[in-house]
This record gives sequence, C-alpha cells and structure tokens, in this order.
Amino acid sequence: MPKASSQGVLWTVGEGLLSQRSKGLPGWIPSGRSGSVLNLEAKVFAGQVIKWYHFHRRDLPWRGVKDPYKIWLSEIILQQTKVVQGLPYYEKFVKRFPTVFDLARASEQEVLRLWQGLGYYSRARNLHACAQIVVNEYQGQFPDTYQELLKLKGVGKYTAAAIASFAFNRPDAVLDGNVYRVLSRVFGIEEDIASTRGARVFGEQANRLISREEPADYNQGIMEFGAIQCTPVNPSCGLCPLSEGCYAYNYNAQARLPVKSKKVKIRTRHFAYWVLTDGEHYYMKERGAKDVWQGLYDFYLMERPDRPDTEELVTELARLAEEPILISDESAEYKHILTHQRIFAKFYRVVVQQGWPGKPEGMQPYTVEEIKSLPKPKLIQNYLEDAVF
Repeated sequence: MPKASSQGVLWTVGEGLLSQRSKGLPGWIPSGRSGSVLNLEAKVFAGQVIKWYHFHRRDLPWRGVKDPYKIWLSEIILQQTKVVQGLPYYEKFVKRFPTVFDLARASEQEVLRLWQGLGYYSRARNLHACAQIVVNEYQGQFPDTYQELLKLKGVGKYTAAAIASFAFNRPDAVLDGNVYRVLSRVFGIEEDIASTRGARVFGEQANRLISREEPADYNQGIMEFGAIQCTPVNPSCGLCPLSEGCYAYNYNAQARLPVKSKKVKIRTRHFAYWVLTDGEHYYMKERGAKDVWQGLYDFYLMERPDRPDTEELVTELARLAEEPILISDESAEYKHILTHQRIFAKFYRVVVQQGWPGKPEGMQPYTVEEIKSLPKPKLIQNYLEDAVF
C-alpha cells in the first residue's frame, strides 16, 4: 500500500498522458479532463521543478550562459564525468580556446594533452573534429535546432537537446541519468531505461513535461534535481517538493527505480610496462587508431591474462632486444578503473644504451621535458609523477 497522505495525491502516467489522482490539493489539477487541463498539469510539474531550481541550483560557470560554444564544451566534458571533476577542465579549455575558431586551429595532440586525465578520449577527438566542422561548414556558428545539432560529430540526442534549449530556448527535453531517475520515481515508470521501448516512453514523457516558456531552466532544473535532491542513494524525500505525489516515495520504491537490467561486463587486464631509458631519454610510442587510448603515448607494453611472472617477462624482452636485460627498478602495482575494464599495471625500469638499436618497433626517445608535453593516459601520468618527474 502507498504511504498515507492527508491530501491523497499521486502522480501517474495514464493512457500515455500525464495525470494524477488528487483530493483537494491546491494548485494540482485532477486528471481525466480536456487536453488543456493535461497541459496545465504539465505546467504545474514544470513550475515546481523550475521553482526548486531557482532556489537550489549550484553556481557553475556555464549556468546562464547563452554561448552555444561554451554550452557544447561543458556538455561534452560532463559526459560520463562528475561536475567536480569536469569543472577544472572546462575552465582550462575556455582559457586556452576561448572560441570555437581557437579550438579548431589547435592540433589534436594539444587537445588530447589538455584533456589528459579526464578519460574517454574519443570525446576529445570528437570535440576537436566537431569544432573544425562548425568552423568549416557553419562559418563558426552552431546550428540552432535539435535536428541540425544532431548532425555534428560527437553530438547525440542529449547534447543536441541541451544546446538547443540552453542556447536557443528551444523546448527540446534532455534525457540523462538524472532525468531518467526523477521521471521513473515520480511517475512510477518501470520501463527499462536501457531498452528501446524505455527510451521512447521516457522521451515522450519528458517532452510532454518540458516548459514551453522556460525550457532552459526546466531542463537544467530537472537534471540538477536528480543530481542533488533525487539522488541514486538516500534521496532527500523528506525535503522534496514533489514527494506528496511521488510514486516511489508513496510505495517505498526509491531503491528499485529506475529499472536498468543491462549489466556492464567488467574485463580485468594485467599490464607490464617497460620503462626503457638511456639516462637522458625515455622510449615511448603513440597508441594507434581504433585504440581506447588513440593518440596518447605510453611505454612498451606486454599484456598478460593474469599477473605476469617477472622472469618470464625479462626473458621475452631480452629475446626481442637481442641482448641481456637488467631491471633497475620495479614499481608497486597500479590499479586503473575504466567503465568496462579494470587494469592492474606494474612498471619495470630498464637502462639501455643511448640510440639503442634493439628498441621495439615504434618506440621513440623523448626527454623528460618533451614527455611532459605529450598527451598520456592517466595511468602513465600517475607513474611518471611518482617515479620520473
């Protein structure tokens, strides 16, 4: 049974339209009437979200900004990234590349270097490619409609809706993890958010609810609401302005909603990195195309299905180099977590002759200062900061 409520309110989704059951709550309109009343119900919900947002929103540098370049930049950086982690990257990019023209003129290596540590490096490559498309094909002006924005490199449905609403005040509803969570809990939507049907159901509901008068504040509001009020764990239901009519609150379903059945399969990998140095240089290589770290630099790598045996690794490297190998230093094990992978890595420092003829294919010598300017995976950067820089 649902929780008792003195005013008996429960928002529902009925016949594909927003509705509610109500017993006299001022300002909340009963369902089952004309389309104009249903629209008013959506306005009431949107109004609550916007009112909450105006009072509780965090002070972030991209809030209130209408420049589509800065909005696009912030949204790409914040994909799969928490605000606290993405904020300093946003500030670095805006300082270094104040306009889309500046970003388009940069080299990919410079963009990757500035992105270093943020992960999901395909975002950085797409960011750079998209800037060049905007400059070369749109004369530096971002498209102002959802459908045109979708044509840009690396811009998906969520990002297109965000730019369209934040920059151009278009009533295109955003759908991210926060929005899925709020809608599923408030309206009791039990469709799998990872399914095709779920995406359609949530998309239809989101676009019914969005404020036509204040789409930017509504979109930012519902995402902010999910981020700091209707959180994944321990949501602040006691202080929630929507709790009276919230399905999850009334039925104790907060932990169950939203429904997401697909589980991410985690792959475990074991890396043995050879830090080859002649005393003045370190030998590194650029990762190739279709690589998770494409365009980034790392050391010579041997990968094993399990934790490698050091003696076996030395034998293999000596065979490749056609000379004896002596390890001068062996690191502790580093653990690096990616969305679908857990990487365990150890670094073995080996001193070689300058101009070493036996260096593995693709390895090039770099001084410490040169290495500092190279884009590198966070795993490599962590080791360098511990042992080299």
